[in-house]
Amino acid sequence: MDTKIRILVVDDHLMVRRGIAQLLANAPEVEIVGEAENGERALELCGKLLPDIVLMDLRMEGMGGLAATEAIHRSHPETRIIGLSTFAESHMVASMIASGASAHLPKSVTYDELIDAVRKVVKGEVAMVQGKSVKSDRGPNLSGSLTGQQRRVLVLLAKGFTNAEIANYLGFSASTANYHVGAILAKLGVSNRAEAAAIAVREQLVDEFDL
Repeated sequence: MDTKIRILVVDDHLMVRRGIAQLLANAPEVEIVGEAENGERALELCGKLLPDIVLMDLRMEGMGGLAATEAIHRSHPETRIIGLSTFAESHMVASMIASGASAHLPKSVTYDELIDAVRKVVKGEVAMVQGKSVKSDRGPNLSGSLTGQQRRVLVLLAKGFTNAEIANYLGFSASTANYHVGAILAKLGVSNRAEAAAIAVREQLVDEFDL
């Protein structure tokens, strides 16, 4: 590869952060351009360094991974984000993807799995959750498992509302909006907002509610 993949590593534990950076430095096509200990610093460095990929810890002091991911995705949409955490709660992972991450992997990931994810995500080939490609086979009437509130959130999502705009429109807190979007993705078995929006359109939910 002529152009190296520029990576920013974000984790509030120094040893973990350095370990991930050193691990990826073994790949000839990778360049570690910076490290950050929290979301605020990650957002700042993204503006200065313009990395191709941010490896983002989920839980940190100050601005956590979810808020930082959403902020970076909004400010620097060309930067792709891979979540890394020791936690595997499905709704938190789904919330990470809903906030704009392209993938989520456990910190127990092997070198081969991590570099494979980096290579794929930088090309925009796949979105992954917990290191596994999300299956696209879906049955009919998937939206039937959603609550009434979640169906309204899905409609707004399909209309192009951001999580912050959904929260404002429906009178939610930001964390509640993030939770609902994450729960919707998990229930529908999809990996991103675009796939969820496609289901909303397919099942004619967009015209169902007068929002």
